[in-house]
Order: sequence, then C-alpha cells, then structure tokens
Amino acid sequence: MAKRALITGVTGQDGSYLAEFLLEQGYDVIGMVRRSSTVNFERIAAIQDDIELVAGDLLDEVSLIGVLRDHRPNEVYNLAAQSFVQTSWSQPVLTGETTALGVTRLLDAIRTVDPEIRFYQASSSEMFGKVLEVPQNESTPFYPRSPYGVAKVYGHWITVNYRESYDLHASSGILFNHESPRRGLEFVTRKVTYGVARIACGLQEKLLLGNLDSQRDWGYAADYVRAMWLMLQQDKPSDFVISTGETHSVRELCELAFSVAGLDWAEHVGVDERFLRPAEVDLLVGDPTKARDELGWEPEVDFAELVTMMVEADLAQVRGQVQR
Repeated sequence: MAKRALITGVTGQDGSYLAEFLLEQGYDVIGMVRRSSTVNFERIAAIQDDIELVAGDLLDEVSLIGVLRDHRPNEVYNLAAQSFVQTSWSQPVLTGETTALGVTRLLDAIRTVDPEIRFYQASSSEMFGKVLEVPQNESTPFYPRSPYGVAKVYGHWITVNYRESYDLHASSGILFNHESPRRGLEFVTRKVTYGVARIACGLQEKLLLGNLDSQRDWGYAADYVRAMWLMLQQDKPSDFVISTGETHSVRELCELAFSVAGLDWAEHVGVDERFLRPAEVDLLVGDPTKARDELGWEPEVDFAELVTMMVEADLAQVRGQVQR
C-alpha cells in the first residue's frame, strides 16, 4: 500500500512543493485546509486533482482528531502557521494560537489517535533572532525577536517534549529563509523580484523597503522540502538546521534582482521606515553540517540561480498581465 501523508498548510509555498514531491515518491497526499471563503488554491492548481483536500483547523483539536481518524496518515507535516513576521506584531495572540498552540493540538491529536504517526514540525531560523553565535546550528540558544519567533520557539520545544514524553517520532526542521516564485508578495524576496518586474514593465518607478543591511541565508523552497521528507525516513527522530550556509544582504538581493532585468537598483530602491521591524534581526546564517552528514541533504539551487528564477518568473507574469 502507498504511504499516506497529511500536510497542513498545503496551499502555501512549502506545502505545494512538498505535495508535488510526495506525489513523485508515490504517496497518497491529504492536504488540510481551513474552511474559508478566501482559500487560494493557485499554488496547487496543477496537482489539485491528485491530492485529497480535507477541512481542519489548528485552532480546533477535535477537527484534527477527526482528520487523523478518517484518513490514517503515516506521516504528518505541520507547515500551517501565521507565518508573516511583520503581521505577528499586529496579531500576536492569533500568532500564538496558531503557530504555538496549534502545534500542541496537532501533537496531542496524534498521541490520541495513533502514536506511530511520524510528525514533522516546521521550525524557523527566526527562533535564533538576536543571534548568540555565528553560524547557527542545532545547539545554538534561541533568542527570538518577534511574536512569530517566540511562537515558533514554543512549537519547537513542545515537539521535543512530546517526542521525549510519549516516544513519538517527531522531528523539527529549523529552516532558514527559503524562497521561490511561489513566495507570497509580503515577503522581501518576492517583494523585490515582483517590484523589479513591475518597474521593468513601466508600471512603477520606485521600490520601498526596510533595512537594506539585514542579512539572511536564502535557499530554494523545493530543495528544502526534500529535507523535511528525509527527516521522517530516519530510524530515530531529531532536529536539523536546513540552510545553505551562505549569507546575503537585502542590498545584495536588490543588486542582483535588478541586474537580471538590466536595471540599476540604486535608481529605484528607497527606504521606508514603515517597513522597519520594532526589533530587528540583523544576521541569520545556518550551519547545515548535521543535515549533510546524517540526511545526505545538500541544496541544489544557489542564491544567484534562485533570484534569477524568481525575477524571470515575475517578469513573465507581469508581462502577461500587461498584454491582457
């Protein structure tokens, strides 16, 4: 029988890539979505007929128990969250309910229905926040600098706690920033590449950003979902930093993205204080040694390839809109 995987957050960037990857591995894929009039299925449109979509909500443990009992997955990938850092300051309680307590509800549902289910928790490099060492690895202390980061720390430690308390095969991937043409427009990488496309097509003149000196470890989302799957194939659960080990500034991102379109970034980029965080995270760069040694995982797409891919995809999209 084919393995069965449940993905929360299946309509997001990571969920869509993971669903495609698992289908290629021969899985039956169940995607959990909240009942809403505004659910966007654009990212999974190409595979929507190949997966089963079910209603469930991280705010409601009864619904999670029902999904697990009805569909009996072998693996659960928890990718759902309030995942936009900036929004977590204006909606800190909702962020805590979904991104922190939602993990507890799902783990408890697994413990109740079938403790043999293997569980993946999407942890985040934002947990390191005001970093205490460079680069960051699995033993680096956490120092989150946003309600989102704080919520992710809770989700991470409750996963460890359930693993050790109930002997669950529960692993966390501490994923550093990972991007793609499917990234939401509210994230800085996509904001830049989409802005480049609009400027190249004459639809706007300026792109306003926050801290240009922030440095991040940016990888390709489709590479990172392979790491999620590899974690759940191990004999023993553990936690892994998933990253490229390289860091680039927002300024470098702008320089490269505008150059792909033949533009000079300095003529178009400005700083707007509205986009500065109340507590800034200046430098994140991961050490993926453990993932390389124990999972055999390596990123396949580098920073320049990633940015070029995103700009070209946005140029094609915007040109298509202009032509219509």
